[in-house]
Amino acid sequence: MRPSADTPPEPYDLAVIGAGCAGLSGAVTASELGLSVALLDASPQIGGQFFRHPAPATGAARPEALHHDWSLFTGLRHRLEATAVDLLGGHHVWTVTRDGDGGPWSVHATTGADGGEDRPVRVRARAVLLATGAYERQLPFPGWTLPGVVGAGGAQAMLKSGLVLPGRRVVVAGSGPLLLAVASSLAAAGARVPAVVEAAGYLGYARHPYALAVNPRKLAEAAVHGTALVRHRVRLRTRSAVTEVHGTDHVEAVTVSRLDHDWRPVPGSGRRIACDALAVGHGLAPQIELATTLGCATRTTPDRTTALLLDAGQETSVRNLWAAGETGGVGGARLAYVEGELAGLAIADRLRGGPALPGRVRELERARGRMRAFADAMAVEHAPGTRWPQWLTDDTDVCRCEEVSAGSIREAVDDLGARDARTVKLFTRAGMGWCQGRMCGAAVACLAARHGDADPLADPPAERRPLAVPVPLRALASLDDLVPDPPPAAGD
Repeated sequence: MRPSADTPPEPYDLAVIGAGCAGLSGAVTASELGLSVALLDASPQIGGQFFRHPAPATGAARPEALHHDWSLFTGLRHRLEATAVDLLGGHHVWTVTRDGDGGPWSVHATTGADGGEDRPVRVRARAVLLATGAYERQLPFPGWTLPGVVGAGGAQAMLKSGLVLPGRRVVVAGSGPLLLAVASSLAAAGARVPAVVEAAGYLGYARHPYALAVNPRKLAEAAVHGTALVRHRVRLRTRSAVTEVHGTDHVEAVTVSRLDHDWRPVPGSGRRIACDALAVGHGLAPQIELATTLGCATRTTPDRTTALLLDAGQETSVRNLWAAGETGGVGGARLAYVEGELAGLAIADRLRGGPALPGRVRELERARGRMRAFADAMAVEHAPGTRWPQWLTDDTDVCRCEEVSAGSIREAVDDLGARDARTVKLFTRAGMGWCQGRMCGAAVACLAARHGDADPLADPPAERRPLAVPVPLRALASLDDLVPDPPPAAGD
């Protein structure tokens, strides 16, 4: 039975938040070992961002054509269908709380396409697995707010879920291997891609021979994408960035500039490329708001994002709260699959007692180590340089939600004494809008650190926020109407 606000059921053994690769893997593993599992996701479909696919109404005959590793997803989907997992799609989790000292967890969610339904939902569970994925890191530049500028991952999502192209002539820019996948997908779907503009480069991977040697699948993926770019005559420009977008009410062209080793634009190197859309992204940042609200320990990744600190079994620093996939550091779908299964085994071990398949655990731990080595190498090679803020003119909007310009932030730092992102937020409202700093947080932190001792690459420190996503006031008000939970059963 679907949980409701009016009749809270007995606690599940496990609530999994996120139905991407990590969440699916953890949920089916735990269920196959005898645990009762609820799987919640904001989307009505499983698959997460990586395996996003068209709704049945689109009539897509071959959704797998836009994916690699599709068999990984279909295998998880078939396993899910064979289990007793309660799949709760369209559930937007906004907070997780604990019922007393050591009692069951309560996962609070709103429902509907945008979380706007009247009544809240509470799912109670003895353990929680966070598999909330990541979001794109964006570094602003003049013109990035023009219609036609989309996230690189956003362009891929439009194509995978809606079979829609962001434009007919699309420049793909930013940093990270995702750009190659996005460009090859767009080109295969019929878009003209005049250039892939990579701010870093790929030769630096040679400094990580172990990571390359133990991950031949990654080299094969790169060869597939590279071959696709050659076939579609897509030019790859490394050590370069889009430093300006041109147009009146829509993208008409971009300026691409060469970068030095600190990502500072080389004077006089700008070249204009005509296009009607720009897909841009500078890597991914773990989505960990639910965890930091609960006080989970974090670590800084090699590309200066903030990820959760996890033990060998994927447990966070908070007991009975696990995490898997991008929450522990961005590494891709196969690593998420492995970590989800490891978490499911560890949770079954904790709740049911006795070691759960120790041979399989050792195998998964070795696979995780190999793939984490590549993820770390990738993060090192694509970490933003320290001088990228020199792309910004004073009238460039940094916080798009609140329309706060780079000049306003620089004024807060130079004239008002702000030395960190939080103080800049108080002076300018940067980061106070709908996205809560997901789009502008990294940029604001870099600008705020320009006169201080802080690392200018670092994202703002993870803040404890009681609301991980926007919540209607009527949903908060109706929390008072929830039936009180029964006391936890003996042994819970």
